[in-house]
Amino acid sequence: MRPSGRNLDELRPISIETGVTAHAEGSCLIKCGNTHVLCTASLEERVPPFLKNTGLGWVTAEYGMLPRATHTRMRREATAGKQSGRTQEIQRLIGRSLRAGIDRVALGERQITVDCDVIQADGGTRCASITGGWVALRLAVNKLMAAGDVLSDPMTDHVAAVSCGVYAGQPVLDLDYPEDSEAGTDANFVMTGNGQMIELQASAEGSTFSRDQFAELLALADKGVAELVAAQAEATA
Repeated sequence: MRPSGRNLDELRPISIETGVTAHAEGSCLIKCGNTHVLCTASLEERVPPFLKNTGLGWVTAEYGMLPRATHTRMRREATAGKQSGRTQEIQRLIGRSLRAGIDRVALGERQITVDCDVIQADGGTRCASITGGWVALRLAVNKLMAAGDVLSDPMTDHVAAVSCGVYAGQPVLDLDYPEDSEAGTDANFVMTGNGQMIELQASAEGSTFSRDQFAELLALADKGVAELVAAQAEATA
């Protein structure tokens, strides 16, 4: 019944290629089906002014889509002179999510910026960005640890995200664009590796959803995130 032919609880094919850029402290290209996102993590030995002399580190994120990431060309936001509200909302979500998996005291007074650039979009770009962003962050922190710049591992757990929704009356895992554009309910789950919730975004796009349907969506998200965490672990082993 799904346009892709996948089972209701089946993720799109996932691949995570690491070390794809020469200069970033951590980088990966994550592919969730036809959604492809380049994620890089850049380390700076400074923090924003509001964190100076606190001993706390900071993780932040920026997000963008290339003009032909979608079916028709999008205008670059730089030419408009400002980011869209959607872009700002997504990059704040990515930053909040990744900070949930970091001990900022252990990180020390330094900043890691995770850039997520969507090369190709087919639904779930924010979820792919969070999942791939964690891999880039993990690789950057590994370099800090190898150099002896941190005394203990500041990464407290995996962080991954997946979309779920009610499509054609059925709860399904990992919506692609044809499903996302017609889903009655759309939800994004951001979770840790041990199943703790970081953030949930859910809305009735075409029809309301019941508590039972939400419970089914949560169960699908648990399964999907567990599989994504396994892919993260394999990519960073």
